[in-house]
Amino acid sequence: MGIVKISEAMHENIRSASNAFSRSINSQAEHWLRVGMLAEMHPQLNYTDICRLLLHIEQSGSEVGNALKPAGGDATPVVNLRRTV
Repeated sequence: MGIVKISEAMHENIRSASNAFSRSINSQAEHWLRVGMLAEMHPQLNYTDICRLLLHIEQSGSEVGNALKPAGGDATPVVNLRRTV
């Protein structure tokens, strides 16, 4: 675990979203990080597809590498995107 420094404006955005979605600030930030990482790794997916993938990962207990191969079939390392609680 580490510390990530973000701007005050981004922190306020995270705080607002965390209240709206009944998440802790850390959980909201982690959600956005996971969605952003998947969006960069798989630009062919839209937000709805990414949310479905995250739901599938959570329900199946698998990791993202087991749920979807990287775009283009390259040798991109598999990243564990399972939530930690």
